[in-house]
Amino acid sequence: MYRVLITENISQSGIEHLKNSGYEVDVKLELEETELLKEIKGAHAVIIRSATTISKEVISNGKDLIVIGRAGIGLDNVDVGAATEQGVMVVNAPKSNILSAAEHTMALLLAQARNIPAANEALRNGRWERSEWTGVELADKTLGIIGLGRIGKLVAQRALSFGMKLVAYDPFVAPERAKQLSVDLLSLKELMETSDFVTIHVAKTPETIDLISAETLTYANPNLRIVNVARGGIVNESDLAEAIETKRIAGAALDVFETEPTTQSRLFSYENVVVTPHLGASTREAQEKAGVTIAEQVHLALQGKFVPFAVNVAASEATETVRPFLPLAEKLGSLFAGLCSTLPQVINIEFAGEIGGYDNKITELSVVKGLLTDDDQAISFVNALNVAKERGLIIESKNTTTAFDYLNMIKIEGGDHSIAGTVVGLKGEHRIIMVDAHTVDVPPSEHMIVLRNDDRPGVIGKVGTILGEHGINIVDMNVGLSKDGLGALMVISTHNPVPQDVAQQLIDTDGVTECSIIALPDIAGS
Repeated sequence: MYRVLITENISQSGIEHLKNSGYEVDVKLELEETELLKEIKGAHAVIIRSATTISKEVISNGKDLIVIGRAGIGLDNVDVGAATEQGVMVVNAPKSNILSAAEHTMALLLAQARNIPAANEALRNGRWERSEWTGVELADKTLGIIGLGRIGKLVAQRALSFGMKLVAYDPFVAPERAKQLSVDLLSLKELMETSDFVTIHVAKTPETIDLISAETLTYANPNLRIVNVARGGIVNESDLAEAIETKRIAGAALDVFETEPTTQSRLFSYENVVVTPHLGASTREAQEKAGVTIAEQVHLALQGKFVPFAVNVAASEATETVRPFLPLAEKLGSLFAGLCSTLPQVINIEFAGEIGGYDNKITELSVVKGLLTDDDQAISFVNALNVAKERGLIIESKNTTTAFDYLNMIKIEGGDHSIAGTVVGLKGEHRIIMVDAHTVDVPPSEHMIVLRNDDRPGVIGKVGTILGEHGINIVDMNVGLSKDGLGALMVISTHNPVPQDVAQQLIDTDGVTECSIIALPDIAGS
């Protein structure tokens, strides 16, 4: 039974999802670092939010870790690089709180524009100060959006309804896409010069730390108000405080800070600064979605299936057309490895037919996982390509829309060996259709024998007799002739494993020229 460690509160629905999936769910809240280092041992998955730091040391202690789940978007508290090195998948819930974050951005934008917190405090303290807290309208003002991703797009849509003019800085967005959102793309300098309000919606990375700094703020017009609901550290708080104190800008609204939690900051003393304690995702709806989403992602990872929100897997999608081929691809990789005494340096993978028209990066990863199954190291979607590279393997893949006799086909070739398979029928059954240039038609199974033999009477009977004498039941068998007609090949599925002494007996049989015994691993989706 897999053990899932949860170190911060997630929705009860998410916890129930994991329990109903058959996992041991261990909820241990507010762990100190030393406690976390102890509790991570024996955990196959850990689910966190923003308060738990998953460091390289924690990951190293988690020898059984398969997946780290972040119930939210940001991953600055997870050492993703260390996780990748160890083959641990890192997943998040990037869509769970985007609406809440966008709405909180608009709330802070309005609170800043109309001085709501300061006016509220004055009235509660017995002061009726209408003229003191005169604000500004959003209509016809220019909103500069830094980061036009999921949240930035939602903010843009809402700002348009207020009659704002939109500009954005995002080097990764095409001008055509920005125009669809009624946004003009500018450089960061131009955005700061022209904007009345700036909202920030980028991840915290080495490139975005101190993105808003003293230098950036020198370009700002005096009416500028900055809103940050992204991550602390993207705005340099000391430089921002200096800009507000010297009236370089008109104000700011912050939901996130360089150090959290924090109850003391120079910025807290300014009446034209609105602050909230990291509430961007703090809605009932966002917490429910985050808990359920991360539970679903962790479940998929533990089952070895494709995980849509894995952040350290070199594949971003698996379409409905491609997805049924993932377990087949892994099986074919394992079978190919079983055919080879040692893996050839160059391995070619071909995705042919209808699937050839789609992105097959995740299918390639499935093949490589299968190729390396017998490796002593744990192989996952995360580290498969890196391990292959370390082993000196060169993986080359191509797509083609022609599969000849089949609607779809996956073929692996390298050295003197090759194998191909397909998915057939409404039930999506797997078929091996070619082995070493011999045409066959047999479903892959847990225990398989591949025999090369002379094409003459009696060989098949001898093989069957040997297996029967040792109580090895044949589940399926297919014989294929080589294209030149000079030899034959038997692919046999057995109910139980074939011991080495029986394998040797088969090899010694008159007419048998080569024998490979292959044990397929239990593959998710089979």
